[in-house]
Amino acid sequence: MTAAIDLPLTGLLVVDMSQFLSGPYASLRLMDLGARVIKVERPDGGDLSRRLYLSDTEIGGDSTIFHAINRAKESLAIDLKDAADLATLKGLLTRADVLIQNFRPGVINRLGLDYEAVKAINPRLVYASISGYGEEGPWVTRPGQDLLAQSRSGLMWLNGDESQGPVPFGLAVGDMLAGAATVQGILAALVRRGISGEGSHIETSLMESLIDFQFEVLTTHLNDGGRLPKRSDFRSAHAYLSAPYGVYQTKDSYLALAMTPLPKLADLLELDELAPYRDMPATWFTARDAIKRIIAAKLATETTDHWLSILEPADIWCAKVLNWEELLQSDGFKVLDMLQTVNREDGVSILTTRSPIRVNGKRAKFDRAAPRIGEHSKAIRKEFGL
Repeated sequence: MTAAIDLPLTGLLVVDMSQFLSGPYASLRLMDLGARVIKVERPDGGDLSRRLYLSDTEIGGDSTIFHAINRAKESLAIDLKDAADLATLKGLLTRADVLIQNFRPGVINRLGLDYEAVKAINPRLVYASISGYGEEGPWVTRPGQDLLAQSRSGLMWLNGDESQGPVPFGLAVGDMLAGAATVQGILAALVRRGISGEGSHIETSLMESLIDFQFEVLTTHLNDGGRLPKRSDFRSAHAYLSAPYGVYQTKDSYLALAMTPLPKLADLLELDELAPYRDMPATWFTARDAIKRIIAAKLATETTDHWLSILEPADIWCAKVLNWEELLQSDGFKVLDMLQTVNREDGVSILTTRSPIRVNGKRAKFDRAAPRIGEHSKAIRKEFGL
């Protein structure tokens, strides 16, 4: 299934009862680090993300997103309303090292699989819970969906231009961040278990992860009189950073400019129009729209490569804005070797990403695709005597 590489979590068993993105993302990362992941799914339909289509592409009856986030896992079909199946699951949990669940608050308790109940049968288990908004408060019963969590987090007022209103991320960033935070908590709890011999209950939510994601700018807001962030209304890229920070259209594509001293940029671009601002750093923020419009007009007159040939040798922080086609063809991407093809016995073959983590200089590579619903049920039950 994987190349001969000594992964740090080899030998650990993760039972993943979660679905959609946040929990499965967490178990994916643990799997990439060597853990064995058994995905618990309903017999009738399985994980709901099997039908969460990002496009009209379907592979082996499932969505591309399901394949991307569940590669190389095993599937155990369990009907949680069936007493015998529930007993089977509890038997598996006595052997597990980690459990991940993202049921709405209260549901797991009604199933008799809350932390205290599971701890009673396996005190060494690291139990991870992911919710939308935590375990108490007025939002607990609200759907813990990424766009809705983004909406409540304040995050949308940091994206886009000032005149656009709230702008959401084009990714399920709350899900991904919650999954990453869960992995951090699980790994810390496993270290602690190695010392104390006891498991822990790790909890996070989409909202907590999105708040943490904003720690830098939110701390600024909390300590500068509570002023709300004000985005630039032209080529905005950060609500709190001054000109020239932004993305600009050139003659043939787009160029990103990061933190750059305005006088140096003015000289390199031969922009006399910036003279009123070059020695007044305060205006780089207060007049940033006017400054950026001057820069934009100049950059639009030549190609991106032309400007890079001038700016990069002068150590100006800049980059061409790449689309996916350009990214995949770039030497910078190719050298990372971040893609892999995973396969399944029924003919499913999908090109997807690899783990972003290297261990002792090597990146794990898997060849097994995401499982069919209950594909490994018979083998798992036999192995664990369930």
